[in-house]
Amino acid sequence: GLSQYSSDPRTEWDLSAYSTREQVLEAVRNLRYKGGNTFTGLALTHVLEQNLKPDAGARLEAEKLVILLTDGKSQDDANLAAQTLKNLGIEIFAIGVKNADEAELRQVASEPLELTVYNVLDFPLLGSLVGKLTRVLCTRIKERSHKETTDTPVNTGPQLSPTDLKISAVTSKSMHLAWSPPLRPPKKYRVVYYPSKGGTPREVVLEGAVSSVQLSNLTSHTEYLVSVIPVYDTAVGDGLRGVTSTLPLSSPRSLRVSELSHNSLRLSWKAAQGATHYLVLCSAAPDGAED
Repeated sequence: GLSQYSSDPRTEWDLSAYSTREQVLEAVRNLRYKGGNTFTGLALTHVLEQNLKPDAGARLEAEKLVILLTDGKSQDDANLAAQTLKNLGIEIFAIGVKNADEAELRQVASEPLELTVYNVLDFPLLGSLVGKLTRVLCTRIKERSHKETTDTPVNTGPQLSPTDLKISAVTSKSMHLAWSPPLRPPKKYRVVYYPSKGGTPREVVLEGAVSSVQLSNLTSHTEYLVSVIPVYDTAVGDGLRGVTSTLPLSSPRSLRVSELSHNSLRLSWKAAQGATHYLVLCSAAPDGAED
């Protein structure tokens, strides 16, 4: 399976999409590069919630591996998301190119780091890693397969997942989220929100006893996607998702012109709610137009 990410992660194909080496290589050849920002934490959460689920081809009995390839430092909290995956027994290999932050790669990757962290100066040099990485991956899968482990489910339904997301008190700059907690309170909630048409995702981390949050400093007249994700010590529940738009900024109304003279005029209007300043522009009407 493969997902690309920048501001927003995108699944290119799921684990169940192809069944032969040739099909996978053809898919790689047809892959279009997705440029943009580097929200690694959001990408790792996407992989956990979307790509490592049974309906995407993940098998309960199979070892779970994530290979992260990045050319920059994450613009969100990659460590928290990576820790959630690792707590679920998912092994992470981190490969950095060019401007990747090696300290961050070492935080994100699973132990032992000498086998799971790689860094090269440029993309063509990735080819030099293929042989070693292939051997390490295959060896790790065999080692892990022989251990007697108890798989912790990524999600066990309503016991671990909140329900009934309500979005209220929406203004041009803020909104209020509330939800019904799961039967088993989580350790924390991750609330992720970002504009649906592209923009910088932001994140709030809440204690598990909290079941509401006020999102502030939003952009007016913008559609936002929001996710509420419960995080446990050894599991993560299904995230709640919602979408809503902030209100447009209010406008001044009832513009009136009075006290006209040869070189001045007076303007008056009804105030715009929440406005702290007004910018007044005036210009001479073009020839022939009404003054």
